[in-house]
Amino acid sequence: MRNRCSKFRAIVLFAAFCAVLGIQAPAARAQGQDRAPEYYKADIQYGAQIFASQCTACHGTSGDLIPGVNFRAGVFKRVVSDNDLRATITTGVVGTEMRPFAFGASELTGIVSYLRNMDSADAKGAMIGNAAHGKELFNGAGNCASCHAVNGVGPRVAPDLGDVGALRTADLLHRKLVDPTGNLLPVNRSVRAVTKDGKTINGRRLNEDTYTVQLVDEQERLVSLAKSDLREFSVIKTTPMASYKDKFTAQELADVEAYLLSLKGVK
Repeated sequence: MRNRCSKFRAIVLFAAFCAVLGIQAPAARAQGQDRAPEYYKADIQYGAQIFASQCTACHGTSGDLIPGVNFRAGVFKRVVSDNDLRATITTGVVGTEMRPFAFGASELTGIVSYLRNMDSADAKGAMIGNAAHGKELFNGAGNCASCHAVNGVGPRVAPDLGDVGALRTADLLHRKLVDPTGNLLPVNRSVRAVTKDGKTINGRRLNEDTYTVQLVDEQERLVSLAKSDLREFSVIKTTPMASYKDKFTAQELADVEAYLLSLKGVK
């Protein structure tokens, strides 16, 4: 009994010591690496779309057709961590029908999020986005094409979205659509420059170094400015992009996100 108490006290003291130093105990650290700290609804929905088109032929809609594997119940043969899942998906399994998939980062985030949450409400109620309809909304009711180009086709006042599906996850795109300013990336912030003679120029920053800044102004002209010629230079932390939270239904948002996620750059 005394030995057990001593052992318990040692464990408590070790945990307290780790907490004071900000160190995780080995078991806690390993557990933290097994799964993402949070899986997002938009990523789960995107994963459901990928699973339906790429995985159900072998695994079935419930993910339980392969002996010893049941995705919905969280049963895997060779997988412990999310990184294990990614590796299995991208390299395949030698000697089985599991072939490697050439998924990008956003697709892997989606499929892993879905596989980890197949039995959740978000997965069961997942809205499968329609990319073709999303493109119509992008060019029509959403008015996105009035600012954004796609693979060089369109205006230049906002970033070209031709490869946005390779650069952003479904969740990041969803957040951007519903709260544009709150999810404005620093690299996409516009700038305001006032020259020494009083001329004001607003535009999208393309390049900047210690001495110069290059931007596309509101008339889509390329402008190069020497900072020594400016009396004011500031970064604008808001965006003219409107929120689509109340403009589009949940299904329409899923459709636009599906279209944006399909944009992987010119092949």
